[in-house]
Amino acid sequence: MAGRSESELKDITLLGNQGTKYLFEYTPDVLETFDNKHANRDYFVKFNCPEFTSLCPMTGQPDFATIYISYIPDVKMVESKSLKLYLFSFRNHGDFHEDCMNIIMNDLIELMDPRYIEVWGKFTPRGGISIDPYTNYGKPGTKYEKMAEHRLMNHDLYPEKVDNR
Repeated sequence: MAGRSESELKDITLLGNQGTKYLFEYTPDVLETFDNKHANRDYFVKFNCPEFTSLCPMTGQPDFATIYISYIPDVKMVESKSLKLYLFSFRNHGDFHEDCMNIIMNDLIELMDPRYIEVWGKFTPRGGISIDPYTNYGKPGTKYEKMAEHRLMNHDLYPEKVDNR
């Protein structure tokens, strides 16, 4: 039977842990990875995170969003419970929407060094306007860099099929 050995799972400490601590301050150190067993193939891993909150840096009021993260892994992949706890750590983080999306993407790039990644926030309208920042990255000097350029230039910012509001 194929599966993961105990040694492959030794760095996964949050999944299955009943004593999970929720951190209320921005904490990228909570992120964990595991090895990609299919690094010989390109495929997308997609996360839809509908309960993201952060704080407006000016008013301190909460901002709410659905965060979409899509990436093509290379050697490492992000463990989903650690990602959930990481996103939760933005709860008291005061920053603009655009900054939060770029911070998330930068932290995931540093963590995993993916071939390609995109992070998109669909923030709940406030004062009659919503902000939906999108950012992406492809490894420099590879086809993924060109893919990122193409996706950014042709990104449909308002696809009806993705909007879950």
